[in-house]
Amino acid sequence: MTDAYLTRLDTPIGRIELVADREAVVSLDIEHDGALPHDDLPERLNPVLELARTQLAEYFAGARTTFDVPVRLSGTPFQQAVWAELARLGWGEATSYGALAAAVGKPGSARAIGGAVGANPVPILVGCHRVLASDGRITGYSAGEGIPTKLWLLGHEHIGFAA
Repeated sequence: MTDAYLTRLDTPIGRIELVADREAVVSLDIEHDGALPHDDLPERLNPVLELARTQLAEYFAGARTTFDVPVRLSGTPFQQAVWAELARLGWGEATSYGALAAAVGKPGSARAIGGAVGANPVPILVGCHRVLASDGRITGYSAGEGIPTKLWLLGHEHIGFAA
C-alpha cells in the first residue's frame, strides 16, 4: 500500500476502513467477523480521509444525507456504468436490479447487475444498499455482516422493503 492512506472509524454497523490515494477514496470496507482487510497496518491520514471520516460520522449521526468526498471507482466499463447509476440514488431512495439493468441499457441482466453492485468498492458512499429485488425484497448484501448490515442501512435511511 505505498502511496496509500488508511483510516478506520467505529460506526453502528461495525468498524469501517477507508483507503485513499492523494485525491480520492478508493475503498471502503465494513468489518466482517471482527476483522478488516488492513488491520495489520497503521493508520495514515490525509485530507481526503479526514473529510470522509467527518462525512461518514455525520451520516451515521443522521445529520448528512449526501456525500461529496471524492471517490475513485476502478472497475470494468459495465461496473462503472452500474456504479454511476447507484451514485444517482439519494438518501431514502431505492431501486431494483431490473431497473438498474434497464438504466445501463442491459435489460434482462439483473444477475450481472447484482455482481456489479456487489463489487462496489465504496459501499455507503455509493449506496449499493439501496438496491432491492423487483418485488421489494432484500436478496443479499456483500459488505459487513451481509443482510443485517443492509437492514441497518435501510432502516437508517427509512427505506421500506418487503419481508
